Amino acid sequence: MSANESRDFYELVARYYDAENAHWTDDLPFYAEMAAQTGGPILDIGSGTGRVLFYLARHGYRVWGFETSPQMLARARRHLEELPALQKRVTMLEGDVLGIQLEERFALITISYHTFMHLRTQEEQIAALERCREWLKPGGQVVIDLPDVGSLFATPDDGSVVLERTFVEPESGRLVMQQSVSELDRAAQLMHITWIYDELDADGVVRRLVAPLTLHYYFPAEMHLLLRLAGLREVAFYGDYDFGPFADGCPRMIVVAEKGA
Repeated sequence: MSANESRDFYELVARYYDAENAHWTDDLPFYAEMAAQTGGPILDIGSGTGRVLFYLARHGYRVWGFETSPQMLARARRHLEELPALQKRVTMLEGDVLGIQLEERFALITISYHTFMHLRTQEEQIAALERCREWLKPGGQVVIDLPDVGSLFATPDDGSVVLERTFVEPESGRLVMQQSVSELDRAAQLMHITWIYDELDADGVVRRLVAPLTLHYYFPAEMHLLLRLAGLREVAFYGDYDFGPFADGCPRMIVVAEKGA
C-alpha cells in the first residue's frame, strides 16, 4: 500500500466520494444482520465519510471508526454534526490499521467494500488481520468484503476508458463524469486503476482530475491462509449480501472470521 498512497488517493477524490457512492446501499442490511448476531461495540476500519458507520449507529450500536484521509474524516465529522441523535454513539479517529492504537475491544469489526484491497503485501495483510484479532472481544467477528476475483481474471484487459457513472457534485451543483482505465497485473494480483473525473463548470469548461490507485485482488485459498497465519478462524465465506454460500461465479467474497484458539 501503502497507508500513504491510500490516504493521498482519498485526499484527491474526497469531495466526490459521497455523491459517487450515494447509490451503494446493497451491503448495509448485511452489516445490520451481522451486528444483530454479534452485538456491539462495532469497529469500522477505513470508515471514510461514514457510510457504514452512521448506518450502524442509527440501529442503536456504539460504533468506532478510523480513516487515514484527513479530508474524508473531516467530511464524516461534518455529516455527524448534522446527526445530533448519533453523536453519543459514534467515535471517529484518524489513523491506519497498521499504526493506530485502540483500547476498546469490539464484538464486530467491519472492513467494508474493497477496503482490504488497499493492503498490497503479505506483511501488511497479516499485520492488519493480527490487529483485528487483538481488537476482537471473545466471540467477536471480523467481516471482510471483497469481490470474487475469478471472473475478473478471465476478462480481457484492453486498457479502454470506461464511463463508470455521472453524478452531480452537491456543493458546486456541477455535473461530473467519472471514468476509469485499468491495467491488470495477473502475476502480482494487482489492478492499476486510473480514475478520471471530468467536471463541467458554469462556463462550459471541463476540469479534469486524475487519481491513480492500485488494489490487490485476493483468491479464496489466499484468504484461508492469511486468516490462519494471523490467528483467526474462519466462520463463513459468503458469495453475496444475502448470506448465500460462496461458489464459482458469485459477485462477492465476504469473509467472516473470529479469534482462533
